[in-house]
Amino acid sequence: MNAFEIIPFDNQYANDFYQLNIEWLQTYFYVEPFDEEVLSKPKTYIINKGGHVFFVKQNDQILGTVALMPTNNSLVLELTKMAVSPHLRGQKIGQQLLQYCIDFAKSNHLAKLILYSSRKLENAIYIYRKYGFIEVPVETNCPYIRCDIKMELTL
Repeated sequence: MNAFEIIPFDNQYANDFYQLNIEWLQTYFYVEPFDEEVLSKPKTYIINKGGHVFFVKQNDQILGTVALMPTNNSLVLELTKMAVSPHLRGQKIGQQLLQYCIDFAKSNHLAKLILYSSRKLENAIYIYRKYGFIEVPVETNCPYIRCDIKMELTL
């Protein structure tokens, strides 16, 4: 695979953010109303609230994406909306996005990253643990119906 770069949000890639995430949600779960709202309006729900969206770009093609969404604590961001193009999965693009987010969080002096997932995504859970995330209790008002595991990485 040729070299790629990780770039910050640009409105011209908003549809890529939407399409990549909708694809994996439909493959493994279903699209919840909260997903549809956030994915349709990343500037409103993520960027304008102090969050970040990153893309993996190679030449003129977007290969993957991830978001760091604000929480009620300004020193904690939620790692969310990570998706890689289906034909490129297994090439460690997601792991490079994850490492990029960890480095970004550290360089911005955040206290921790949190994420919500599903035990159904065994490979993802394995990778999160590999990068130091530990399981913590899921709060009762979790925004995702499919969520049955919450993890955090203290930085």
